[in-house]
Amino acid sequence: MASPWIDVTVPIRDGMVRWPDNPPVRVTRVQDLDRGDDCTLTALSLGVHTGTHMDAPVHFLRGGKGIDAMPLSATIGPARVIAIKDRESITPEELRPHRVRRGERLLFKTRNSPRCWLTDRFVEDFVYLGEEAARWLVARGVRTVGIDYLSVAGFESDTAAIHATLLKAGIWIIEGLNLTNVRPGPYDLLCLPLKIAGGDGAPARAVIRARGQDVTKRSWRRSARR
Repeated sequence: MASPWIDVTVPIRDGMVRWPDNPPVRVTRVQDLDRGDDCTLTALSLGVHTGTHMDAPVHFLRGGKGIDAMPLSATIGPARVIAIKDRESITPEELRPHRVRRGERLLFKTRNSPRCWLTDRFVEDFVYLGEEAARWLVARGVRTVGIDYLSVAGFESDTAAIHATLLKAGIWIIEGLNLTNVRPGPYDLLCLPLKIAGGDGAPARAVIRARGQDVTKRSWRRSARR
């Protein structure tokens, strides 16, 4: 029987795409049953901002919280996938018709999903969250923001400023989602990063499940009151 959950996580694999100044991803089989070893054992070497991952405030804020301090309510609960048509950036003009509510968890599906994950080459012109849109989301009190490539900020944009705007406001950031086969609409979200003590970020497993409209509305109201 098919599971109602949709896995929107990018698999970690040897040599996969990464942010240009991040460590290369190495997945090495150090023991193998097929080679006569007692067990199969793999070693990982990677930056914490690899693939599907989360950013913690300390990533851009001095004295900020580590990923181990993330409240579970940030990434467990009702969420909304919003399709972005702009081919360059997410703007307030495109967000306004969606009537964003306080406390929402928003996942932005852009042209990145079906385009950027097809190659191990870093794609510089991915769709990102613009500074004005980041401030707009802060003003509306959203809880969590997710995007479908390696950064909410663009390769040529002010990366620190955009991240800091969200993180200072207590907005948690999910990066590196793959929303290729996901329709816009309401979902349940479950996204848990590795609990790294004081970590500036961590790889995460993210899954979503479609919600009924009536249930979603009630859940949004409950989330807003928390």
